Amino acid sequence: MIRKDRFNDQFLGFIKDAPTPFHAVSQMALRLEGAGFSYLDESQGWQLQAGEKYYTTRNGSSLVAFVLGSDGPGQGLRMFGAHTDSPCLKIKPHAELARHGCIQLALEPYGGVLLNPWFDRDLSIAGKVVYESRQGEMASVLLDFARPLLTIPSLAIHLDKEANSKRSINKQLHLPALLGLSEGHKKLDFRGLLQEEIRAQMPELPLQKVLDYELCLYDTQPPCLTGLDREFMVSARLDNLLSCYVGLQALLDSGTETTALLVCNDHEEVGSNSMAGAQGPMLESVLQRMLGDAEACARAIDQSMFISADNAHAIHPNYADKHDGNHGPVLNRGPVVKVNSNQRYATNSETAAVFRRLCAAEKVPMQSFVVRSDLGCGSTIGPITAAGIGVKTLDVGVPQLAMHSIRELAGSDDAYALYRVARRFFGLKQLYGAF
Repeated sequence: MIRKDRFNDQFLGFIKDAPTPFHAVSQMALRLEGAGFSYLDESQGWQLQAGEKYYTTRNGSSLVAFVLGSDGPGQGLRMFGAHTDSPCLKIKPHAELARHGCIQLALEPYGGVLLNPWFDRDLSIAGKVVYESRQGEMASVLLDFARPLLTIPSLAIHLDKEANSKRSINKQLHLPALLGLSEGHKKLDFRGLLQEEIRAQMPELPLQKVLDYELCLYDTQPPCLTGLDREFMVSARLDNLLSCYVGLQALLDSGTETTALLVCNDHEEVGSNSMAGAQGPMLESVLQRMLGDAEACARAIDQSMFISADNAHAIHPNYADKHDGNHGPVLNRGPVVKVNSNQRYATNSETAAVFRRLCAAEKVPMQSFVVRSDLGCGSTIGPITAAGIGVKTLDVGVPQLAMHSIRELAGSDDAYALYRVARRFFGLKQLYGAF
């Protein structure tokens, strides 16, 4: 089992190299292949063997990896799910703006972005670019400018005396990002800029012209550990690449006797309703190909359990009244079981009890989160997956602050604690048997 310091260092390196869901899946694929997992092409026939390890991807932004246990799936599957996307600012298809001597890019918010922290940051561009090759074929490539390029400057307080009390952000008017100055009549050709950058980074690529792109901005400030005793982990995209990495490392460190599966879906932040999202058929399709006919699938699912991992709201010391007094998770006090009677979370008494026993076996503390009864509750891929394939499901997460900000904060002990529990879960032969 990996040590905590090494786990945290490797996680911070992973999240730095994963500014978009496409890069996150690419990074996970590299680690899986390094651990002996074989890639499965969805368009080809699959010949699976017990005791072997496999993974597949969809849209380049969602991934399913699994170990087909040597004992077979008769005792069910141990499944762990998370999502690869995070709220951000995406670049519009016709992004070029030239106004008042400035070159800007037009942006569209993705998901529930906390907008204020995006101002006055050193921002870069990353994502997927689709191009036409010199042979006339269409292909795609991942691009990361990997250097500060843009900023969204705040309006000076002298021009808005109520900025600290009443300033609001108009998503159309106030979010275009500053890229440069338009000297004379110079105009920006954004696709041309992408073409130049790809050729500079990948001169061997047979690029003829850029056709389209899915690109977003990200903060170039690297992740780090902070606090007097390095007790805090600070980074962009902790929600929810932290859970993706926890599941990935737990799967890599699990054995091959039990059938264990990791699914990391895109588009959770916008409802999961896509071909690569949790409401799409990707996981069900993989399970059918793993397990065979409908009866075999139903019997295996009945003995299975799914852990949906997505970060939880830690109690904020400045806003403690936003929490239910008995259900306020604290940083570095262990993973959080998320409960909602209206099924915004899929936890029930059985799945919570299994998790409680797992935590006890690992000597890991456990917390509970229930949203205040007078506040709305977010949701996860948990209820979607539970309803989609009929599997017993638990919603759990690491407590964090500043959720959906460009810079989020979690405890440096909690991700490792959840990893230990997930690793034990992947090796669990019987859900209700003796540990």
